[in-house]
Amino acid sequence: MSELRRLLAAYDVHRTEGRACALATVVHVDGSSYRRPGARMLVTADGQLTGAISGGCLEGDARRRARQAIQRGRPTLVTYDSTDPDDDLRHGAGLGCQGVVKILLEPLDFNDSANPVELLRVCAVQDVVAVLATVFSLPTNSAVSVGERLLLTADGTELGGLTAEPALHEAIISDARQVLHAQQPATYDYQIANGTLRVFLEVVRPAVRFTIYGAGNDVQPLVRFASALGWRVTVIDGRPNLTTAARFPEAESVRAVPLAEVSCLPADDSLAVLMTHNYHYDQSVLRHLLTSRTPYIGILGPRKKTEQLLSGLRAEGLKPDAHLKGCLYGPVGLNIGAETPEEIALSVVAEIQAVLTQRSAGFLRDSTQPIHARTAASPVRAVAPVSSPDSAI
Repeated sequence: MSELRRLLAAYDVHRTEGRACALATVVHVDGSSYRRPGARMLVTADGQLTGAISGGCLEGDARRRARQAIQRGRPTLVTYDSTDPDDDLRHGAGLGCQGVVKILLEPLDFNDSANPVELLRVCAVQDVVAVLATVFSLPTNSAVSVGERLLLTADGTELGGLTAEPALHEAIISDARQVLHAQQPATYDYQIANGTLRVFLEVVRPAVRFTIYGAGNDVQPLVRFASALGWRVTVIDGRPNLTTAARFPEAESVRAVPLAEVSCLPADDSLAVLMTHNYHYDQSVLRHLLTSRTPYIGILGPRKKTEQLLSGLRAEGLKPDAHLKGCLYGPVGLNIGAETPEEIALSVVAEIQAVLTQRSAGFLRDSTQPIHARTAASPVRAVAPVSSPDSAI
């Protein structure tokens, strides 16, 4: 189960039981931190936690402050500065990350269909990419409130909104479209009447969909590893005796598909690994995947096997090299000396993770780049004057 789905499941339990809770969200980071903007933690009034906003150093203080936010009934922004020894000791966080982390703490209204958790639910249920814009810093006497949000999905649907300011709404939606196109989160500053308003534009992605063609014993650890990462796993094989839910309890779907029916499978963009140990089945699957939009196809076995599969498709008059350019990984996996099924599964999921995050893998000690991609900071944008409560009198 993905982190988001785990949070949604806990939220539903708390709502059913009437247990008040708050959402803690990392909205801004300067320098280093264990988690990046967008990390979330659900906190109940009695101190139960779901999710994580750090490696464990912030959770204690954030839990205390989240419970205070529940009691007060209003959101609050907390800054943890591990670059300042006095601030670090004052919070008792002991971060040691040499970074500044801003956490937005918000009591949740179960009756509000546009509360932050319900907006995130839209992304999970619709299985779509979206941008969630969150106001986390603003000048005094602003008509906008901390925690107000806009959600823009890939199909153009807009939810939430800045209730008092249409001009600001339009400016944020325009920037959200750019973030959605670039698929990179960003922090935007907007110059309004009383000062600067800051908004975090987060890219919310659906859970990774991963199809494994093969149902042998060596597939079982791969299913476990992928499921532990929150990926939605489907197992497909032509052998009914192997494709059972009992053998793959962590998989979302397990299907027996005869060789003759592989070509009838619907085309999709899920990641794929071929490990049936049957040359003809693998070739049929690879032929079928020529029409897919997947960014990753891994083939278990020696390089010679992959070349034979491609040669066979070329002999049929197909053009696998053009269709599979950039997405074919054969032999599958990172070069970590894997031999056992568990080691091979580790190398495969590690390679896929590197592909998804567009990283080259390798040792972190040899990298000159940050461990995590930085959230882009954009220039201050001036928008139409935002009215303050006083100006309306």
